[in-house]
This record gives sequence, structure tokens and C-alpha cells, in this order.
Amino acid sequence: MKKTLGALIAATLMTSTALAPAFAQTNNATPATPAAPTAPAETNTMAPAAPAAGSTTTSAAADASYLTEQAATQISANDYIGKQIYNAGDESIGKVNNLILEENGGIVAAVVGVGGFLGIGAKDVALPMSKVSMTRDATNNDVRLTTTETAEALQAAPEFKTLGDKQAETDATTTSSTTMTPAEPAAPAAPATGGDTNSSTAPKP
Repeated sequence: MKKTLGALIAATLMTSTALAPAFAQTNNATPATPAAPTAPAETNTMAPAAPAAGSTTTSAAADASYLTEQAATQISANDYIGKQIYNAGDESIGKVNNLILEENGGIVAAVVGVGGFLGIGAKDVALPMSKVSMTRDATNNDVRLTTTETAEALQAAPEFKTLGDKQAETDATTTSSTTMTPAEPAAPAAPATGGDTNSSTAPKP
């Protein structure tokens, strides 16, 4: 009986010893596979929008419409304004004070101040451009204005008035017409004709 019990105990110990490594191996779980790294967010690498079609062309066309220098066939207003104008006898007969242009371009007349003395009594005459000639000295670029008109003809010509001159005259006329003339004082009343009522001169009773 004792041998049987001992043999049973020994068998039990051997079985537990044999099963222990297997149990331990079973409980040692295989480590989880690490998760794959998350892919970085995609960076927006879109190219900047191209400029609208035609914008560069439009800008270039606008630049092309501006003048950058005076051509040899072009004249400046400063070539006329302030310059003396000479007659056929090489005598100065007036100075150009202004130029009259059409709205759509083109010079119509040169306004020349003629007559007077030191600017007193002078008047403006619109000399048609067809009667004005301009020559330019190629050496020093000086401009000379000449006309076939005489000083007498210009002095006898009608005076030229700008729109501003005409408006000023209209305003002056309106102002003078609205200014009231002060009333004249009333004449003294005539003495009464019914007799003298002064007691000092009346006859005594």
C-alpha cells in the first residue's frame, strides 16, 4: 500500500514537472507586431495660379500708348507760347499768349497779343495756324515763328475772347444790373398858401 501511494505521488510530480514548461510556453503570448507608422500628411504643393490670360499683353499694350520722347516731326506747346512772332520784315509784331485746339486734336489758331505799350492797351488776336510758319534751328534747337500778316493788319483784326473772358463779362453785367441805385432824398414840402398864421406878424385888433 505504501509503495502504491509513493508511486502515485512520484507520477504526479513527474507529470506536473513535464507540464510546467508547456504551460509557461503557452502563457508567454507572442508580442504584438508593432503598428506600421502612419504616413505623414500630404503636403499641398500646388503651384501658384497662373496670371489671367491677356493681362501681360494688356499691360504691354498700355505702355506702348505712352510717348517717351518728342519726335522730330512733333512740336511742343512751349515752342509757341511766350515766343515772339515776326513779319516778313523781320520785325516782331506780337507775342503768342495761347493756342486754340479742337476737341479732337489739331491746333486752330495762335493767340497773339498785339498793340499797346508795355502790355497796356494790348489785345489778343487769334491768328490762324495757316498764316503761321515755324522753323527750328538744327544746331541749337531754337524755334522761330513768322507770319505774312503785318502789324497793322493784326491791330485792325477783331479781338479774340476765350470762354472764360465771355463768362467774366456776363457776370460783370449781371452784377451791375442787380446793384440798386440809392434812392434820392424827398423834396421838402411847399409852404401853405392859406395865410400867415404867425402871431407875431398878424395885425393887432
